[in-house]
Amino acid sequence: MRKLFFVLFIVMGFAGYTQKTLIHCGQLIDVKNLQVLKEMTVLIEGNKIIDVQKGYTTAGAGEKAIDLKTKTVMPGLIDMHVHMESETNPNKYMETFTFNPADFAFQSVVFAETTLMAGFTTVRDLGGSGVNISLRNAINKGMIKGPRIYTAGKSIASTGGHADPTNGYKNQLMGNPGPEQGVANGVDECMKAVRQRYKDGSDVIKITASGGVLSVAKSGENPQFTEEEIKAIVATANDYGFKVAAHCHGVIAMQRAIRAGVNSIEHGTYMDAETMELMKKHGTYLVPTIIAGKSVADSAKKPGYFPDVVTPKALAIGPKLQSMFAAAYKSGVKIAFGTDASVYAHGKNWMEFVYMTEAGMPILEAIRAATVRASDLLGDDRLGVIEKDKLADIVAVDGDPTKDVKSMGRVTFVMKNGVVYKNN
Repeated sequence: MRKLFFVLFIVMGFAGYTQKTLIHCGQLIDVKNLQVLKEMTVLIEGNKIIDVQKGYTTAGAGEKAIDLKTKTVMPGLIDMHVHMESETNPNKYMETFTFNPADFAFQSVVFAETTLMAGFTTVRDLGGSGVNISLRNAINKGMIKGPRIYTAGKSIASTGGHADPTNGYKNQLMGNPGPEQGVANGVDECMKAVRQRYKDGSDVIKITASGGVLSVAKSGENPQFTEEEIKAIVATANDYGFKVAAHCHGVIAMQRAIRAGVNSIEHGTYMDAETMELMKKHGTYLVPTIIAGKSVADSAKKPGYFPDVVTPKALAIGPKLQSMFAAAYKSGVKIAFGTDASVYAHGKNWMEFVYMTEAGMPILEAIRAATVRASDLLGDDRLGVIEKDKLADIVAVDGDPTKDVKSMGRVTFVMKNGVVYKNN
């Protein structure tokens, strides 16, 4: 008998045998058709979904069944705007001077696992020091737990712009950072900055087309690249297979970025009707980050939490995001889910669903924004839907999101790439 088992083991091993897993779903969200399907079975082999069947299919010999009959199952969630290296705290502005790269790296490991356990199996990291590239690599190698990361590495700014890493420094420390550090002025430097991101190993390009809230600089909305500069960035990015995300709060910056061909506008705080029409014409996505606006506005009310130049920007800009989102959604602008995780505590990404529904978007549409719409913006059609031949990224929540949006914060099951990381 032992000899027989040994022979079977050898035969199955050489045949590339992988165990099939059956997930029995009490409710399964069809994100394409905005339907909730009852009593479904998802069949998985390796890291792929091989079938989706009506009813509870019985597991055969050598197959594993996972019982989620009391849960609501959906594709792994995708957050299209995070920063995995850091998290808001009253001492954050000093970290530049007190942290080594290893300090950012070690805390990013914690934030990555927290994000995955919250049901976000894929994220788009839109700017850090470059540690985010190493974090992505470590996760891909299976060394640590975390979401699938598409990262911009270092975002690109103009001198003094929102992502200039030396804003607020004293004169002796400011120096003159250039394309290697993600600071570019003029068409040639903009092209070089994109090529440097390619050299560094980035997956996507992020630019700060307008001023921002948390940078130590006066304006939160002024345009900070010319349209010609953004066109050069987009054209070079296209050469290297990159999509381009544009941080924007002000209308002029948004309109320049949209006309220049960026793929998404991040935040979009002061978006007006004309800009919404321009976005629809060009097919540009909005990534609204409502939770970020609420979070920075709340933090700004705490004395000394932000530098003096930041506080008025946070109080002015933060509260406007939700109403802008409501208008953009009603207008028909394409929307992908994103939160700006790091300006609030990692793991609370799900609260964006609450704010989106408060603003008038039905929960199934909000979930679609965090799945199939996000995968479309990402450019990875293997993700965002539970269908045959897609990657097995699957999560489940305790409760019914269509009746209680806060159930999105009660994630009980997480599978990424066919591997179960959480099953309560």
